Amino acid sequence: MYLLAIDFRNIFLSDLDLELALEIGLRTIIMFALVLIFLRSSGKKGVRQLSIFEVAIIIALGSAAGDPMLNSESAILPSLLVFIVILGFYRLITYLAAKNQRIENILEGKPIYIIEDGIFTLKEEGDANFAQDEFFAEMRGQNIEHVGQVRTAVLESNGQVSFLFYPNEKVKKGMPVYPKQFAGKSREIPESGDYACTHCARVSYLSKPFSCQRCGKDEWVPAIDSLRHT
Repeated sequence: MYLLAIDFRNIFLSDLDLELALEIGLRTIIMFALVLIFLRSSGKKGVRQLSIFEVAIIIALGSAAGDPMLNSESAILPSLLVFIVILGFYRLITYLAAKNQRIENILEGKPIYIIEDGIFTLKEEGDANFAQDEFFAEMRGQNIEHVGQVRTAVLESNGQVSFLFYPNEKVKKGMPVYPKQFAGKSREIPESGDYACTHCARVSYLSKPFSCQRCGKDEWVPAIDSLRHT
């Protein structure tokens, strides 16, 4: 009975009429076009090329564009002024960043080595933002079956990961990154063999439970040495 008392017309339409709907549609088209023009002016080709600084700029643009789209009392010209100021500020900051490496590092961030010589390096730096599952997905997208196939992996400032691979004749045993294989991780060692530490990916020959000499963790998964197929 309570649902029957709800005024759904007021929830979805309120005071909206055809004239207001047309005005909202026109405002939305104008503001969306301005956002696209700004993004084209920034010189970026895609979302994956955006840095944290540029994402913050886009959020500011969205805030400036949102009110004129929906609120008939908000004029478009003030928002256009905000866009011009943001574009000018963006151009100034990018110019200064091009002239000063320190400013560029602050705004864009620095590339971070994640893997070197088939083992994780980021773990040693204690980066709490490192998401293992997300990185595994990135590796699987590059047809990587285990960490031993990778000589170097670098997390770029735009969020992309760059990989350098071992040639097949130099592939090492490594920690698997596919879910079913990685699910075999355990603190128990059922039989002697090569195991990879699930924390840092260091491979050790084990015959009994043992703490990793590199990171001190004690969870292991059987290491594999399959070759990479592209």
